[in-house]
Amino acid sequence: MTAPVADRLPAGLARRIALAAQGFAEPRPSGVVDGRHLRRMTSRLAVVQIDSVNVLSRSHYLPAFSRLGPYRRRALDDLAGRRGELFEYWAHEASFLPVRLHPHLRWRMAAAEEHAWGSMVRIQRERPGYVAEVLDRVREGGPLKASDLAEPRPDRPGSMWNWHAGKVALEWLFYSGVLTTRGRTAGFERVYDLTERVLPAAVLQTPTPEPTDAVRELVRTASRALGVATERDLRDYFRLRPAPARAAIAELVEAGELLPVEVAGWGAPAWLHPEARRPRWVRARALLSPFDSLVWERPRVERIFGFRYRLEIYTPAAKRVHGYYVLPFLLGDRLVARVDLKADRQAGVLRVQSASAEEGVDRTEVAAALAAELELMAGWLELDAVVVTERGDLAADLSAARGWR
Repeated sequence: MTAPVADRLPAGLARRIALAAQGFAEPRPSGVVDGRHLRRMTSRLAVVQIDSVNVLSRSHYLPAFSRLGPYRRRALDDLAGRRGELFEYWAHEASFLPVRLHPHLRWRMAAAEEHAWGSMVRIQRERPGYVAEVLDRVREGGPLKASDLAEPRPDRPGSMWNWHAGKVALEWLFYSGVLTTRGRTAGFERVYDLTERVLPAAVLQTPTPEPTDAVRELVRTASRALGVATERDLRDYFRLRPAPARAAIAELVEAGELLPVEVAGWGAPAWLHPEARRPRWVRARALLSPFDSLVWERPRVERIFGFRYRLEIYTPAAKRVHGYYVLPFLLGDRLVARVDLKADRQAGVLRVQSASAEEGVDRTEVAAALAAELELMAGWLELDAVVVTERGDLAADLSAARGWR
């Protein structure tokens, strides 16, 4: 039986609830951003997606800047490194997660054959002896990178998954939970080690929950991070399959941990976390990574913000509409513009390769706020200046806002 709707939310309130759940309803710290701020942020989001593209910054560094402002990136590295408070695993995609979630993802590790992709499954079936050799090498010799294994790379030009057999074996061991990452090199290469040598003893000793209990906790965590969400939103956060996610939602509703709501204009059932904040306003100002948990599910972005967003990295240059690495710009409680950014480290400048405004916004106001945020980002990235090209309908206003000519 369908649970009765607990509340009917105006679209604007639902948008503010979602922003508050993601940490955008609070002012940025006025002082130095330290480990406490980062710990609170990663706990709130639960999933910080990793991506290798470095045209601006490694993606996992950007969510903290968006919410907290300038901070030392090494402080985030420490949470995932020497402090052992975050671990890396396939959650939404490759992600950093609080170590408390490790037991709740062991069911995915145990069922790796059902979830991992083809080459990993094949190698452990077809070459189990080789996989065992790679594991022994880590066990006996310590942390290992894929580049430490002298294996020829397959000849598949243009493929980002052009992995040699050693990398595939390490990734299988990583997906199945036997190995985890001890860190990454300056070139962003994973350094693999035995999970038992990396994670805190208290986490390793935590009993493994039943899969149904684990999925319920993941849905509970997703609902807290999202504030208000559809079933698809809740499933997508940890890439859960429909049937177990629906069962978990039903159990959480019955327990009063999810409240069925109707959101104006959404056209789909939604659920509200009972402790979600309902702010009267949000005064945020942030540039968002394409892989930020606020915007990574494009249908949710369109539903909440009326903002159609597509990543064009893999689109041929001539067919791109907005650019290669485009960040939405959040001002107040709306996505008001988008900019294609590049950190030109050799020249020491932050290049705005395109800037476009959404319909109906005050361009002067948006340009002034965006210019201030770009200057803040340039300083954080240790770049000396911001350079704006003429591409995009906001470029002229943006240049005029700071006299960038």
